[in-house]
Amino acid sequence: MDLQRIRYFLALAQELHYWNTAGKMNITQSALSRQIQALESELGIRLFERNKRNVKLTPAGKFLKDKWAVELNELEFIHQFAKQIHLGESGTITIAHPDSVSASLIPDILSRISVAFPKLQIELVQVFYENQLEFLKNYKIDLAITRDINSAIGIKSVKIYSDYLALVVPEDHPYSKIEDLSKASLEQQKFILPTRDEGSSYSEIIQKMFRSYDVVPDVYLHSEFGSTIIALVRKGLGVAILPDSYLHHQSPGLKFIRLPFKTDLFINWRADDHHPVLSNVLQLILDEKGFIL
Repeated sequence: MDLQRIRYFLALAQELHYWNTAGKMNITQSALSRQIQALESELGIRLFERNKRNVKLTPAGKFLKDKWAVELNELEFIHQFAKQIHLGESGTITIAHPDSVSASLIPDILSRISVAFPKLQIELVQVFYENQLEFLKNYKIDLAITRDINSAIGIKSVKIYSDYLALVVPEDHPYSKIEDLSKASLEQQKFILPTRDEGSSYSEIIQKMFRSYDVVPDVYLHSEFGSTIIALVRKGLGVAILPDSYLHHQSPGLKFIRLPFKTDLFINWRADDHHPVLSNVLQLILDEKGFIL
């Protein structure tokens, strides 16, 4: 059934005047009359009683006016929602990110997305290093923010940010500035470090820091979660090497001593995925005024 004919019917049912209705619908009176007649012929019922002076709805016309008004509103909503999905303004995107940027980079990115696409739903997840590529390829996540560039076939990877490594120590620790660090003093520390992943450039940067002091660290505990490491350092169970973005996590009782070693952040996505939601979000993040340094 032609939706436009239903719109003409509902307009006439509201006005009960052919001339006024035709003007509002931007068609001629004769064209409106033909559309109504065609609708009545299609349905096999009379919708209006009309004479030279009056137009009024038949009982069947009154019934259809009430029903179609509701149905048409719902259809208009569905069509508009479909258009938003088509344009990438609505739907869901799943973003994986490291714990370290939960209070720094992620709020900035989400703020920009929510302003530009307020109807878009966002799911944030944290994925183990060894699962990131599998989750991307299998559409379990749409974007992965990582501290490692991904060179796998079919995956694009772009640098979006850089921060520094920091030595994290309890507030009462003798270290207070980088000049306090030495081979001898570092060898006396017990370290709590992120899980060392084979092939990870992030793990390699941490090891590079220790090599610069010619130190083999006494590491007695590894954790995949920076928040756990911070809690253990606060308890006095050791010291840690973490990105200085953890400064944004509101960590009382700790000192962050910046080290001269940068750790980069990359955004990774499927190269052949042209979903409009993904394209829109990528454009926001990779905009020249965005986060590329």
